[in-house]
Amino acid sequence: MTWKPKQGMTQKQIDKELNRQAVMFEEKCMTGQFLDGNITFAEFTERWFRDYAEKQLRSRTVTRYKELMQRITPAIGHIKVYKLQPHHLMEFYNNLGEDGIRIDTKYTPCKDFKDILIASGYTQKALSEKSGVSLTAIRSCINGNNVSMNTADKITSIISHKNLFKPANGKTKLSNKTIAEYHRLISSILTAAVQWQVIPSNPCNRVKPPKAERKEAVSLDEVQAAELISCLQSEPIKYRTAVMLTLYTGLRRGEVCGLNWSDIDFKNSIISINKSVLYSADRGVYEDTTKTKSSNRIINIPSDMIKLLKQYQTEQMKQQLAMGDMWIDSSKIFTSTNGSMINPDTLSTWFKGFIRRHNLPDIHYHNLRHTAATLLIAGGVDIATVSKRLGHADRTTTLNIYTHAIKSADKAAAYKLQDIFNHSKIS
Repeated sequence: MTWKPKQGMTQKQIDKELNRQAVMFEEKCMTGQFLDGNITFAEFTERWFRDYAEKQLRSRTVTRYKELMQRITPAIGHIKVYKLQPHHLMEFYNNLGEDGIRIDTKYTPCKDFKDILIASGYTQKALSEKSGVSLTAIRSCINGNNVSMNTADKITSIISHKNLFKPANGKTKLSNKTIAEYHRLISSILTAAVQWQVIPSNPCNRVKPPKAERKEAVSLDEVQAAELISCLQSEPIKYRTAVMLTLYTGLRRGEVCGLNWSDIDFKNSIISINKSVLYSADRGVYEDTTKTKSSNRIINIPSDMIKLLKQYQTEQMKQQLAMGDMWIDSSKIFTSTNGSMINPDTLSTWFKGFIRRHNLPDIHYHNLRHTAATLLIAGGVDIATVSKRLGHADRTTTLNIYTHAIKSADKAAAYKLQDIFNHSKIS
């Protein structure tokens, strides 16, 4: 630490203040309030998580950040914070963009997997024991099912064959969007380092990560949505209600799971969104705030949705009576079998099976939210209203996500004017 006396101070005043500053500095060091300029990025990150992230950010955000740190720490964690330069970051981002970097890539066994296994001289049991891969996983390979990279690597280490596995869907590298997510986290950490006076400037400000490719939101058109709704009629009322509510409101999955019965104003056909149910490996299923402040909103729902909610409420009451003392009163609209909060992944898993059973377009549950927005825009609803219903922070977010739908609606508007003007000429 450096302390400079103010101009005009006497030697006695300087000596007195210098001793005071020395005592204060020593106390900061003893209590851990002083951050050494020689601290490594990994050490500073631990402090950042403890003193800032875990106190200020949502649990799910902290969990995601810790996942990202599993790659960041081995790459740049050993570097002193004050020595971290733009070229270190660029090298890391370039590495993230290489083939084979994804650890969640699934691998598809070749069609001749069984014949290659037989030719190798290994039985299924022998290969399992030698490779450390379960018999179930090996049988899965024989049946042509995808397996993890770890499983594929273990089997390939025993049966050396060039084309034994290939990446499913060709996805072996991280997207530019994901690389940008790493950049934002590192930048946030180093911004804190600047604010805490560990470094004078943030090297991330001098680095541009790969530009994230903008993907159009996947959604169903009117005909496809109508077909999906038709197929829903034979499904359990709980899931039918959840899907229809998402289509009518554009709620996020966690917001749907977070709804209480008290959030529904049956008389005025109004729904209040003010919380979310999430899942993380460390906390399990838990209730949290909505994604942003603007996500807290009150929106209208049509009478058909109110009617379906009432029918479902009656069915849930019957289930509660049947469960008796085993029923857990979470007050949630959508619950697990015993009444406790439902894991949002349950909706996604059921929806995936539903899509396959009815041979519907291959979409995810979240695409129902996009479908609601796209159909509203196509129906002529203004962007401000759509943005508010979706809970976006501002209209720019809505405009960026639904560019194609907006262009289509604008084109339809142009032709509508043409029809009006031509009709006026005839008149």
